This record gives sequence, C-alpha cells and structure tokens, in this order.
Amino acid sequence: MGLGMEIGVDLGTSSVLVYIRGKGIVLKEPSVVAVNSKTGKVLAVGESASLMLGRTPGIVEAIRPLREGVISDFRATEVMLKAFIGRVCTGLRATYFKPTIVVCVPSVITPVEQQAVENACRHAGAKDVFLIREPIAAAIGAGIDITKACGSMVVDIGGC
Repeated sequence: MGLGMEIGVDLGTSSVLVYIRGKGIVLKEPSVVAVNSKTGKVLAVGESASLMLGRTPGIVEAIRPLREGVISDFRATEVMLKAFIGRVCTGLRATYFKPTIVVCVPSVITPVEQQAVENACRHAGAKDVFLIREPIAAAIGAGIDITKACGSMVVDIGGC
C-alpha cells in the first residue's frame, strides 16, 4: 500500500457499502439522491435522501441513480459517490492523497457502463479506479482461492 487510501466500493442498486483497508466497512448508505427538479441542485444523498422517498413536494425528486447494478443517472451517481467518498476520506492524508478505489460491478456490465463507473469514480476524487466483477469479489470475500481450479458456487442474491 502506498501513501494514499485504498477503498472498496460496492455500488449497489439499493445501497452503497464503502470499505477502507485496515478499518473495515465504514459506510453503508441507501443509493438514493434527492434533487430539486427545477434547478437540478442535489439536496441530499444516502440516508437523508432515502427518508424523502415518496414524501417530497413536487419540486423535489428522490431518485435511485442505479438500476440493476448499473448507472442510470450519471450525474446523480457521481454526486452520490463524491459525497460518500468525502465522508470517509477525512484527515490530513486524504487532503493530499487521492484514494485508489476498487468497485464491484455486475458480471453483465457493458464496456460503456464500465466507463461510466470509472468516470464517476474519477470525478468523485479517485486517483486510480479498478473494477471487479461481483462474483469474483464475493468469492474472494468468502475466502475462496480464485487462482486454483476448484468446484465452488457463488450465489448473488443482491438487493431489491
């Protein structure tokens, strides 16, 4: 590990998990962004935006910027990622060093969707971005040695 931070992000349709090496999961927030529909200004992200779902006046729209594990609203996803990364990257080290981010992506993601995820992470402040398919990340997390040929099954239940 270099001087920068290393962050793992599970960018899910229902929630976002952020993991920092050495600290574990440091953030779990709903994948929701509240936006002023007239001005386009983002009013809230995560839990505070989730509380607005179905309870907003006509001018405020609470949206889920991810659909089926991929970005459906690039700008809202970028703002959400920037807010979450800003929350976890605090202190002197984060001020001077941009984080390296590893993001779990669905196994059926297209090259265009991959580029959108990478761009959103870079715009959110990442120095380097690496994408890993969710089944591979799950296997590694379960302690399966993915470099060996063995019979293992990974079941992705996902969010709803």
